[in-house]
Amino acid sequence: MTDLLHHVSEKLKGKFSEGLLKAEMHYDFPVFIVEKKIIIDVLTYLKNDPDLDFNFLTTLCGLHMPENKGAELGVVYHLHNLKKNQRIRVKIFMPDGDTKVPTATVLWPAADWMERQEYDFFGFEFTGHPDLRRILNMDEMNYFPMRKEYPLEDGSRDDKNDKMFGR
Repeated sequence: MTDLLHHVSEKLKGKFSEGLLKAEMHYDFPVFIVEKKIIIDVLTYLKNDPDLDFNFLTTLCGLHMPENKGAELGVVYHLHNLKKNQRIRVKIFMPDGDTKVPTATVLWPAADWMERQEYDFFGFEFTGHPDLRRILNMDEMNYFPMRKEYPLEDGSRDDKNDKMFGR
């Protein structure tokens, strides 16, 4: 896997130089952190370069890490080269108030529902998306439930015995 990390990072450095912020191994996955402004260019390159051929978007998911000041929100793209059975992750990060991300539906139409889910749960605004609206939650919701901004439990309840839950 480290060969794949080295190979892809060298190709990305050659094409995007300073736009590749970090390349590292997370467990058995090569992970590439790139600047948000070039994410579609990077994904296009990874998909269309015949040597890399990461032509399948396995999943797209959001992150909220409030402790990372200035980069609290992130989007992760899991890509797969089906011919070589190789997988990588590409990540972008942004400050909490900057939730606009270019849509990946221009490359993978299946990103449609994935982006709608991440909009629904995290509030990412995928610019250029053909139908960006809530997919699982009610339209009336004015918050994004997967953000770590709310307590995990209702503090006003007095009918719970925490000893029952090992606390």
